[in-house]
Amino acid sequence: MQATPQSSGPAPENGPARHRRRSRGPILGFLASAAALAGLATMLSGGANAAENPFERGPAPTDTSVTATRGAYAVSETRVSRFSASGFGGGTIYYPTSTEDGTFGAVAISPGYTARQSSIAWLGPRLASQGFVVFTIDTHTTSDQPASRGDQLLAALDYLTRTSSVRSRVDSTRLGVMGHSMGGGGALEAAKDRPSLKAAIPLTAWNLDKNWPEIQTPTLVVGADGDTVAPVRTHSEPFYESLPSALDRAYLELNNANHVTPNMSNTTIAKYSISWLKRFIDDDTRYERFLCPLPQPSWSIAEYRGNCPHTA
Repeated sequence: MQATPQSSGPAPENGPARHRRRSRGPILGFLASAAALAGLATMLSGGANAAENPFERGPAPTDTSVTATRGAYAVSETRVSRFSASGFGGGTIYYPTSTEDGTFGAVAISPGYTARQSSIAWLGPRLASQGFVVFTIDTHTTSDQPASRGDQLLAALDYLTRTSSVRSRVDSTRLGVMGHSMGGGGALEAAKDRPSLKAAIPLTAWNLDKNWPEIQTPTLVVGADGDTVAPVRTHSEPFYESLPSALDRAYLELNNANHVTPNMSNTTIAKYSISWLKRFIDDDTRYERFLCPLPQPSWSIAEYRGNCPHTA
């Protein structure tokens, strides 16, 4: 929280009051002119920034806003039946209710092995309230492998932008993918298959393929120090290390966490997912400060690696 500036009042002045009033006039005039020029400069600068990045959505972020359970936008949702879906198993779309800010970037999220969309449903309204259209999906079967889940994430994005009832709210050029476990492995597959994606976030991901040099999408790999299903040593770490060194990439290892930690509301996952999606889907450099300098180990972070500053 920022301290409120306190006024100490004017310093005592010497000499007659009449003299003080005469000498203050030119100073006040100068200050007024300076304030007007500063205001004009700020206004012009703000307009320039808005013109440079028309994708910024929502107020300037703070530590409180990126860790809050809800952001600035009210959220609505709509269900997609598996019978009306093509190439995936249906799901739920969460989206900002307001249309005043135009279109939004979007992200599709896949659950893991044996799981349904309910396991990652907490991410839907949390991300959408920050200014994204979010599609948490079901897969064809709960045993679908990562390659299939990657295809289904892409099919869900295609449905979202071409067929869904909220397609007019989505900017089809600003899309990303997330997923948990095999769904995280699917997020890597989707990023490999569709380089135009703006962001990928695999959460405690599982995949037999350990090498991803083909990926061109900015990728945040999230692992867990206590994961025994997809241990970081054999999954998240090699996934991250195999990404191109010139790519905007990061590795976040959660402290005192396990494989199913992403299935529950988690402030650390939310904070860095929001910041990554904002930074790369919306090109919103206001969120750079949460990613660079690199976050330091803490009670919630075992390790964080990445490239700073980001190049995109």
